[in-house]
Amino acid sequence: MKKGLLASYVEGITDFSRGESYAAIVRYFVPEFVTALALYSILHLLDARFIADLKSTTMYATLGVTGTLLHFIIKVAEGMSVGTVIMCGQYNGAKQYLDVGRSFVSTFWTTAMIGICLSGTLYFGAPLIYSWYGVSPSMIELGVPFLRLQALGVLFMFLYFAFVAFLRSIKNTRTPMHIFILGGVAFVFFDYALIFGKFGFPQMGFLGSATATIIQYGVMLAAGIVVVLFKSEYRQYGVRLLDPFSNPEMIKRFMFLSWPVVLDKATLAIAYIWLGKMIAPMGECAMASFTVIKDMERFAFLPALAFAQIITLLASNDFGSKNIDGIKSNIKKVMFLSCIGVGAILLVFSLQPAYFISMFDHKGDFTAMAAGIFPLLSVLVLFDVFQVVLSGALRGASDVKMVMWTRLLVCTLIFMPITYLISTTEFSSVVVKFALIYGMFYLSNGIMSMLYINRFRSDRWKSSLN
Repeated sequence: MKKGLLASYVEGITDFSRGESYAAIVRYFVPEFVTALALYSILHLLDARFIADLKSTTMYATLGVTGTLLHFIIKVAEGMSVGTVIMCGQYNGAKQYLDVGRSFVSTFWTTAMIGICLSGTLYFGAPLIYSWYGVSPSMIELGVPFLRLQALGVLFMFLYFAFVAFLRSIKNTRTPMHIFILGGVAFVFFDYALIFGKFGFPQMGFLGSATATIIQYGVMLAAGIVVVLFKSEYRQYGVRLLDPFSNPEMIKRFMFLSWPVVLDKATLAIAYIWLGKMIAPMGECAMASFTVIKDMERFAFLPALAFAQIITLLASNDFGSKNIDGIKSNIKKVMFLSCIGVGAILLVFSLQPAYFISMFDHKGDFTAMAAGIFPLLSVLVLFDVFQVVLSGALRGASDVKMVMWTRLLVCTLIFMPITYLISTTEFSSVVVKFALIYGMFYLSNGIMSMLYINRFRSDRWKSSLN
């Protein structure tokens, strides 16, 4: 007879005989957190602060709109990398090292082809993309050349993510951290130098940010190539990068594992794009408020993102060795640590939201609006923590279609229709309308979490072991 949900959870976080120890989980977590900090937040926040120093609300709002699109692209690349982590990680857990190398080569070239297609779409489709958002003509004029420069950075990003996935699959989380730090330093230097024209570089303003992104991912890609292909400790994997598409069965398996992950990650990223589209008619100040609230909550969410990577690699290795008890124990421990980390950061932000928001609003156009909304939405962010950790565990156990269908159906059948209805309804308060639209995103994540919990408690996620 199964224990109650709360009793099972409490037993899991206090059980030190199964799964990884808290110390081991934290050791895996630290480099992943630093990597997530560099990839998803610190660099973006510094860039946003530099753009804010140009004292243009229109420019800051354009950065936010473009950011939701680039977040979607990052999630596609991340989904491809998760497929690589699962595939290579299971071979690594079974100690089939040459198959790890062969599967990496197949996944790398498949990822590269998809990256080329998306990069070309961004470059040639930039005007149509901003028109679809429904933003002002001034934002379109600023955004099109900016997005076209970002397209090249996107290609470099896809190629680098393939190398990161290989390293994570063999439980090496420190090397990606070091390379991200290297790329982050390059980005900060060139971002500042090119936006403001410092150290003898031309003053490019808004376009300087996109150019710095190209340099960042170019540096990280070069470092990833050197580490994976030339370090002696990786020779046992027999990586032959110039032997593409020689294992069609592995390519098929990679696509089978990856496309549900890509679709489910892209679904939530599209939800952010949809949020931007629903909020855009409220004006540039509302879009700027959306940008700063999203960035602050994404910063607070970093521990959960890092722990989600950890639970995926732990679950994939444990699944390969059929350690089911270890998977369940690790899920509960990771969930506990994630809630503590995210909750602590949200509490700090919620105590003085106007102080943090004013760092990105030198003119005071949207601080009052955003500061009034942020604490209300912060309470709902923990729903997102639950779903991202549970979905990461299901992916590691190869139950990727469950995550895909859950996200796709909840977003398309619940989130999008309800937010559209709210956006087309007249409200006496813009703040209330904004909060209802944004809050629906987190409530939808809560629905997803309940479905994932039911999946684990039913044991249907173990079907591929039979």
